Amino acid sequence: MGETVVLANYVAKARYEDLPKEVIDLTKTIILGIVGAIFAGAHNKGCKELVEQIKEWGGEEESTILVYGGKVPACNAAMLSSAMARASNLDDATITGLHIGACSFPTALAMAEFVGGCSGKEFLTSLVVGSEIAARINSQCVYGGFDPTGVCGIFATAAIAGKIIGLDLKEMWNALALAFVRGGGSFQAIVDNSIGARIISGFVCQGGITCAQLAKKNVNGPQNFLEGIYGYFHFYTQDGFDAQLVVEGLGERYEISKTLFKQYPSCATTSGCTQAILELIEEKDITPEGVSGITVKVTPRSHRLVGGAFVLGDNPAVSGKYSIEYCVANALLRKSSKLQDFDESSVSDPPIMELIKKVHPIADSTLGSKCSHETDVEVKMKSGAVYHKRVDIPQGYPENPLSKEQHLVRFRDCIKYAEDSMSKPLSSGNIEKIIWQINHLERMEDVCSIVPLLLSP
Repeated sequence: MGETVVLANYVAKARYEDLPKEVIDLTKTIILGIVGAIFAGAHNKGCKELVEQIKEWGGEEESTILVYGGKVPACNAAMLSSAMARASNLDDATITGLHIGACSFPTALAMAEFVGGCSGKEFLTSLVVGSEIAARINSQCVYGGFDPTGVCGIFATAAIAGKIIGLDLKEMWNALALAFVRGGGSFQAIVDNSIGARIISGFVCQGGITCAQLAKKNVNGPQNFLEGIYGYFHFYTQDGFDAQLVVEGLGERYEISKTLFKQYPSCATTSGCTQAILELIEEKDITPEGVSGITVKVTPRSHRLVGGAFVLGDNPAVSGKYSIEYCVANALLRKSSKLQDFDESSVSDPPIMELIKKVHPIADSTLGSKCSHETDVEVKMKSGAVYHKRVDIPQGYPENPLSKEQHLVRFRDCIKYAEDSMSKPLSSGNIEKIIWQINHLERMEDVCSIVPLLLSP
């Protein structure tokens, strides 16, 4: 029980002045990426339908539906923003597949509107501490197919919502305990190429806000939610946990510093193979016509998630984003891996279908010592030449980070892609205002002033 109290107390008592500059800067980078991802994913399959459903549900006009406009209950506004961010697949993640940013920012912004305004410092503090406790809990877990975002991300959203509405220690403890009861999700949503894969993070926002609001009403949850006999660590570490590690160095060492940023709009487990093919194209000038076969070796975990035979299915865009075969074939054919490459028309393109037949993913248990997304690619040419590329740590990972300029390119690419679905594009002035406000959040008296900039013109 001691560790759960420490976590709850950390969230409830944390102040902006206690946060290191590098962690604040990282959080701003995450926010910029998520704002871009929300715009890019807003009109993807499933998002428009979710907007329609939430408007049908009605309720109090508390928080804004980003991009689309209109107000709905805070928990549902956050749910929508999160689903949009995940639909683009350019949100941040951890190596285990925990997508904190797509949950944390939508929750914080919806709750800032819910309480009638929130300073930039309060906003950033809630994001950092909520994300940090989720990342720490996540760091010890082996999920065995459970979706980390669904079962662990809700600790972040409950903490963030609770921090913004001012929960005290006891209430915060209950919010986190209720989050444990509410969490859930499975990678089967990805394996089956379902729209549900995009909505899990939305449920996390919706559920986390609900848990914080219930805790404010003195609804309690299981106090031993982490280390209890049927607590979180029993289920997600097979009882092989050290609870002390969850709180060790709290406020001094930041687990969120291990956040990765994807360079390509597909599952992070496809980053290595995509990067490898694009580098070989540049180095060896290989062409689709000259390739006889491509072998892609990945870790067994990655293979289980994205190494199966490509099936176009009912949701081609989802199928492409979670397929090694498609991601490699796409990079080879188009010499790129961009948002438009995962539109339904692009995924269904007949030349891609032919190239996919040449790609052969293999699970290799010797990989993973440097990074669990380690990838080894071999390209055999019809000429007899054989080219090889190994990616130990894909670009965008903490050990191989993107530059500030690359993060800005990612953001602008998202906006440019989103504008194809808008009646008119965002003005260059508003785009620059978004970037400036995110970079100077700590100066803002009320972060809600950014909301009008996050709507379609």
